[in-house]
Amino acid sequence: MDVRALNEFSGIIRKAVDDYAMINEGDKVAVGVSGGKDSMLLLLALKHLQSYYPKHFELEAITIELGFAGMDFTPVREMCAELEIPYTCLKTDIKEIVFDVRKEDNPCSLCAKMRRGALNDAIRARGISKLALGHHFDDAVETFLMSLLFEGRLSCFRPVTYMDRSGVTQIRPLIYAGEQKIINLADALDIPIVENPCPQDKASKRYEIKQLIKTLSATYPDMKSKVFGAMQRLPLPGWGISEAHF
Repeated sequence: MDVRALNEFSGIIRKAVDDYAMINEGDKVAVGVSGGKDSMLLLLALKHLQSYYPKHFELEAITIELGFAGMDFTPVREMCAELEIPYTCLKTDIKEIVFDVRKEDNPCSLCAKMRRGALNDAIRARGISKLALGHHFDDAVETFLMSLLFEGRLSCFRPVTYMDRSGVTQIRPLIYAGEQKIINLADALDIPIVENPCPQDKASKRYEIKQLIKTLSATYPDMKSKVFGAMQRLPLPGWGISEAHF
């Protein structure tokens, strides 16, 4: 394993954790692991961070199995066993409800809501109140632009979000990590990936925005950084770094 590259990446994670006070002494943190590159690398980086971070925290991994045929989470289970991280994989009928029963026009929204609800229920049952999600830098920029262009609002998910109804705090330690850096490091470290067979993977509004950003970035290569910086400087609710420490 390329320890130097992992050290550098966990440093990026640590800056986000410190800037937004994501982890406190004695926290139990559950990582929502889909099997994709983002959540798998997040799990590995948090395990590495755990070894030297001054605030001690516990780590678990939880997968919500949506019900798509052919998905095998054995690679996740094996990696968690190697890292000595407790792992839970819960089967659900989310795919059946979203695609077969309700036949949603916008399945991604309902799927995400049901998946998040299942994750919250699972970690609360284990006495855990902090959930680490794999949303990264590019996800934040895309979400902001989706809200602006499709809803006419200035909005985005927050780095740290307390969910009143569930009592769960969601944290997003990857927000300073770009998607390409994640892809490159996941490949370099040979991290096992569980492929996503969702039919909406390249047919969603997010995919449209991703392609738009790709086109604009060819002319304005620093566009994503400027959008992200504007979110922090405005700041959007929850995005001001100083307010995270009060």
